[in-house]
Amino acid sequence: QVQLVESGGGLVQPGGSLRLSCAASGSFVGILAMGWYRQAPEKQRELVASITSNGRIYYVDAVKGRFTITRDNAKNTVYLQMNSLKPEDTAVYYCNSAVYASSFLHAYDYWGQGTQVTVSS
Repeated sequence: QVQLVESGGGLVQPGGSLRLSCAASGSFVGILAMGWYRQAPEKQRELVASITSNGRIYYVDAVKGRFTITRDNAKNTVYLQMNSLKPEDTAVYYCNSAVYASSFLHAYDYWGQGTQVTVSS
């Protein structure tokens, strides 16, 4: 079983910063990729940023230049540094990871419980 534990959400004023963390724990042989999704009220969940085990990074256009995703492979942890936050960044942010549970033949998706990010004055 794999668990993803998130931390770092909260309330911040526009222009402020937050850092989200997500640590994977449990029984697995490796991690293919880790990333962050977000879901605002009455909107679909969207991929915000992701990073693969070999360092390939993706950002949705709306956060390019403001958010930075990094990964500590030794700690099985992914971080999302969010700067210059805007009210439209308000959402529940979910950690996602593609994990090799028992072999490297297939990776399975796991999700964190979500952490609220609210950007408001």
